[in-house]
Amino acid sequence: MSATKQLKDLDYSVLQQCMHCGMCLPTCPTYVSTKRERNSPRGRIALMRAVADGNLEVGQELADEMNYCLGCLACTTACPAGVDYTTMFETARAETEANPNIGTTKRRLLRFLLLDKVFLYPNRLQFLGHLLRIYQQTGLDEFVRALKLPYLLGKSIGRLEPQAPRMNREFSDECIDTWEHPPEGVARRGKVGVLSGCVQSLAFSDVNRDTVDVLLHNGWSVFTPKSQSCCGSIHAHNGAPGLALKTGENLMNQFEREFFSLDAIITNAGGCGSHLKHYHSLMGTEKARQWDQKVKDIHEFLVETGFEIPGSRGGEKHRLTYHESCHLCHGQGIKQAPREILDALPDCERIELPNSDTCCGSAGIYNVLQPEESARVLDRKLESIKTTGAECVVTSNPGCHLQIQGGLNSLGLPITVDQPVSLLAKAYRESFS
Repeated sequence: MSATKQLKDLDYSVLQQCMHCGMCLPTCPTYVSTKRERNSPRGRIALMRAVADGNLEVGQELADEMNYCLGCLACTTACPAGVDYTTMFETARAETEANPNIGTTKRRLLRFLLLDKVFLYPNRLQFLGHLLRIYQQTGLDEFVRALKLPYLLGKSIGRLEPQAPRMNREFSDECIDTWEHPPEGVARRGKVGVLSGCVQSLAFSDVNRDTVDVLLHNGWSVFTPKSQSCCGSIHAHNGAPGLALKTGENLMNQFEREFFSLDAIITNAGGCGSHLKHYHSLMGTEKARQWDQKVKDIHEFLVETGFEIPGSRGGEKHRLTYHESCHLCHGQGIKQAPREILDALPDCERIELPNSDTCCGSAGIYNVLQPEESARVLDRKLESIKTTGAECVVTSNPGCHLQIQGGLNSLGLPITVDQPVSLLAKAYRESFS
């Protein structure tokens, strides 16, 4: 999708795909909250068609509805007609965001700072990560929170400040070498690249380290470029396709010198992976098409190529449940592979989570821009989690991880949050300790 794409420019057959059958309604979090037709996928498609037909101006009405949508894509999984909601949604959101007369000054400023001035520049993001790490490690965050100072910036900021990602003691660039190879005695199977992500690289560098360790353990040499660019998913999902194009090109360039020697490029974040596999639709180049073919989700890759089953230590079984990242299950269609990895863990019992594929309310920066609806969606997820009796919730996306952990903490529930690849890495270490 080019930066200038508009609803009127779309192939009209895309807008006509919706049969108005209603299969999407019970899967849509906002429709479940309000029971209003306009807050459903088919209601939003009707608005988009009205714009394409010239019967509705691109104004605040359309913008409000596009901003209220989480973009979780559950409707695409439920749809029997194969409606391309992703293209319509991202086009509509981009068109509304390009209109300077839409939205509040506060919202435009927040988007500008996040999308244009922070996530576009890896060095700036790392600098902010270093500042946040000092703020958290010195205990200044607890002092500020006790005085309720974040609420001076607004109720939503005050509520979300405790959920700010905790920076790891080492970022990915500090704990992962550019090239790492399997240890002696492990047969080498090939070479892969690892995408370290933006927030993932700072707040979940331990998950990136675990990802590399699991790949090494299974015989893969790993290439991880330093200071990687954001993949652009946060830009594409928030109506900034031009910035998504720029960040995507920057990221591909960082892998260019090793690209053809790599058997795959591995992502371990569901939201990023869904975007990373569709660079060709964004850029339209042969290079992007080849990139799309090489990008693999870590769970998908391990199950496809085979992974060593860790040995049991004979301890007590730990009860865990699995929350599916929306863009892993709906965006990438990967549902079974993470479960296969969890079921291979010898000392764990997986309890199926009711409505495991419904959104948790994180949705990129949705919990910042739409805090009330995000909280309602999270509450439903937490109620499902409580029914399982699990000690640990497992998920595969940094946004989901932070959202669910924050919700559990707010309720005082002694339930941890972890990721499949980290549990597998831990099992390997314990097997050989």
